[in-house]
Amino acid sequence: QVQLVESGGGLVQPGGSLRLSCAASGSIFSINAMGWYRQGPGKQRDLVATITRGKSTNYADSVKGRFTISRDNAKNTVYLQMNSLKPEDTALYYCNARYRITLGGNEYARWGPGTQVTVSS
Repeated sequence: QVQLVESGGGLVQPGGSLRLSCAASGSIFSINAMGWYRQGPGKQRDLVATITRGKSTNYADSVKGRFTISRDNAKNTVYLQMNSLKPEDTALYYCNARYRITLGGNEYARWGPGTQVTVSS
């Protein structure tokens, strides 16, 4: 089975920075897109940023210029560097990975359990 484990969340003051990490482990042949999503209190889960295996990126408008997504394919790990954090960035952040377990096989998706980010003074 494939597992995703997020880390790096916490409490930070407005204007501060955090770096989230998400490592995938298990029976993985290849990981295609990886991404970060977030769900604030009483809100739906929304896309934050995604990155392909070739490292093409996509960002939500609300985080452009402040957040940077990156990945280490050798480590099956994706990162989210978050700068200039705002109170409205407060949410549970989830990692997502789309992967194959065999060459040419079906693509599967997996979510991590989430890591809490709280931006408050």
